[in-house]
Amino acid sequence: MKNITKLLLPLLFISILINNCQQKKQKEMDDKSQIDSAQADLPWLKNAVIYEINLRQYSQSGSIKDFSKHLDSLKNLGVDILWFMPLQPIGIKERKGTLGSYYSIMDYKAFNPEFGTLEEFKDLVEKCHKMGFKVILDWVANHTSWDNKLITEHPDWYTKDSSGKIISPVADWSDVADLNYENQDMRKYMIDAMKWWITECDLDGFRCDVAMMVPTDFWESATFELNQGKKVFMLAEAEQPDHMKKAFHACYGWEFHNTIKDIYKGNKHLSDLFIYLDKTAKDYPEDAIKMNFVSNHDENTWNGTTQESFGEAEDAFTALTFTMNGLPLIYNGMEADLDKRLKFFDKDPIDWNKPKAANRFEFYKTLTSIRHKNPALWINVDGQTTTRLFKESEEVYAFIRQSGENRVLVVVNLSEKTVKLDALEIPSLEQYNLKLYKNLKTDGVHLYELGPWGYSVNTWNEPE
Repeated sequence: MKNITKLLLPLLFISILINNCQQKKQKEMDDKSQIDSAQADLPWLKNAVIYEINLRQYSQSGSIKDFSKHLDSLKNLGVDILWFMPLQPIGIKERKGTLGSYYSIMDYKAFNPEFGTLEEFKDLVEKCHKMGFKVILDWVANHTSWDNKLITEHPDWYTKDSSGKIISPVADWSDVADLNYENQDMRKYMIDAMKWWITECDLDGFRCDVAMMVPTDFWESATFELNQGKKVFMLAEAEQPDHMKKAFHACYGWEFHNTIKDIYKGNKHLSDLFIYLDKTAKDYPEDAIKMNFVSNHDENTWNGTTQESFGEAEDAFTALTFTMNGLPLIYNGMEADLDKRLKFFDKDPIDWNKPKAANRFEFYKTLTSIRHKNPALWINVDGQTTTRLFKESEEVYAFIRQSGENRVLVVVNLSEKTVKLDALEIPSLEQYNLKLYKNLKTDGVHLYELGPWGYSVNTWNEPE
């Protein structure tokens, strides 16, 4: 009997080891299949452009009715996903400024009367869908206002200090109270509230505020539950690789944004951009999507306008966000030459009639059109390739993105000096048939001469 036991124990160990390996492999396959199915369920993501709406500042009234007057213009601009900052009533207790923060939610299942009525928003979403837009809502899962009814009805749903006092998530966020995600009932309520907005308003997804401050397993559960009904788009305000397995379709490209800002200011160099790109490719799932931007509501209000952050390099970096791999973002007003930091807690409307507004509109319209037309720039296309050019240059980021016969050549001078680029530096020049590219500036010797912070985007075999 002892001899049999000695024989069985190693076999049992091997069996357990094999079983664990099989389970791990199956989990990896399940994770991958969930990502693949999520991408397949949202084919409209492939060439989309996101447009962020700060409704309070969008017009003098800040109303849904006045915003709806801009839909034809937004359709002409070429944006696809309309992201509304939170639309729920804003807390009054401990409010900052005269109007408070969008992100201090008083009631998850209500519409802020400052913007209009819930019925008006429903009608707007219906109209947006008929025009081909998708509509997503900013979702604040991490905290509530101090006068949210949940505080009195469910105080155990909140994080408390050692004395039992409910606390803010961050000291500076004194207008909000931190939710406790160890409480399962609170989690169920939060998912139910998200479902309510999808059911009531037919939303297409959520941009999830400070997603890194909420447990990943909650977001995974939320996405799974929401997708049992309508398939929704989930965008994380975070930059966390594990989010991209089962919780979110896309996340913020904060590191990219900070890198290009530092390159303009001289604190970083082109090599730092390649370090970021290599790191992203290594750390994230193959079909993870980064949202690339030169501005958003946080950047604009707290860190500066695009002119403050990028100066004369603004157009070059904006073009890069539209042509590199990822999902580009336009913050409202940028297409009208927004040149001020919009106030966060008070009224501060966008000026839509600035002298350069028409030129800026055409600039962004051109970029959205290039993105829509060229499969080489789309997200997660089978067989798509990206080839970096002029690798010896310390100032120029140049690449060709290709899908089938469609190719896009992008050249960006990330320096303050004029640069000339030799066509001979491109390997297999004939392969790309560069002479057929549109708008090539060549004198027969140099393929390109770009001034300080200059750029060029050229297409080949662009579909009509």
